[in-house]
Amino acid sequence: MLPTFADRLLAWFDLHGRKHLPWQQPRTPYRVWISEIMLQQTQVPVVIDYFERFMRRFPSIEQLAAAEVDEVLALWAGLGYYARGRNLHKAAVVIRDVHGGALPADLDALSSLPGIGRSTAGAILSMGFDQRAAILDGNVKRVLARHAGVEGWPGRSAVSRQLWSLAEARVPDSRFADYTQAAMDLGATLCRRHQPACHACPVRQDCVARRDQRTDEIPAPKPKARRQRRRSHVWLIRNHLGQYLLHRRPPTGIWGGLWSLPETDQLETPPVALAQSPQAGPPLIHELSHFTWELCPVSAHAPVSLSIADSDNAAWYAPDDLPGVPAPIRRLIEQDHQP
Repeated sequence: MLPTFADRLLAWFDLHGRKHLPWQQPRTPYRVWISEIMLQQTQVPVVIDYFERFMRRFPSIEQLAAAEVDEVLALWAGLGYYARGRNLHKAAVVIRDVHGGALPADLDALSSLPGIGRSTAGAILSMGFDQRAAILDGNVKRVLARHAGVEGWPGRSAVSRQLWSLAEARVPDSRFADYTQAAMDLGATLCRRHQPACHACPVRQDCVARRDQRTDEIPAPKPKARRQRRRSHVWLIRNHLGQYLLHRRPPTGIWGGLWSLPETDQLETPPVALAQSPQAGPPLIHELSHFTWELCPVSAHAPVSLSIADSDNAAWYAPDDLPGVPAPIRRLIEQDHQP
């Protein structure tokens, strides 16, 4: 008789699991929370440097809550999905004001915080507090769907409910933190989306997808929607000091709350009267999760006699002292600033 799913997974983890990631040294509820938010739709190698910088600046919830959201977003710039950074800051304020500055060790309380869903709450409980809790991130969905032969796209409610039932039933009675990390590691390193390393998998003996040679079909992919394409002119307006005009984007939506270059749909319509002698440059293609954005840079100058007052939503910034700006915008400014 085969050992349980959890026993086999933990035995594999003891030999091959990841145990020296920055958020595991030490592993605290706060560090687990930050890492789990950063790891949403982002790979571990990308997150490591961001996490370490973030921890150096905000080593505690109190310091994160006391910071301005602009400073949080500046450290987040380049990581993408910026609502995650805004929600981190909002949640830190709630934790400080409502929970005495400590993450609550309760599923419902955690799930009520901005940016924390059921799976992230489970990860915080299991890895941060070593409590019995299930998770269902992308890697774990793939592992469970293949092992149990669950048909359909995991984003469908019925499929999600089935996977949650499996996730909760397979959590062992001890070693909760190790089991959660092991499940994520298995999906990230062996049970990959493409070309899974089934020969090395600790639960291959009773994996339905492997048995039926359907690892390329399970789990089913998300139904494809027609990809949209958007085109915008972004204005690189420099004043006599070499500073660029930046506008703060609305708090919600793409790049919400970050500083960016002014945008227009038409080249013939400058965003402000300051723009003189516009010169169009080659477009930058930026792929977002749901559409392709063609950013067409336009360089222009502002006459010495004109200025714009600093405000909450518009200001001049030197190219070597930019606030939190999206990575493509930073790249356009760097290219424009080159002699």
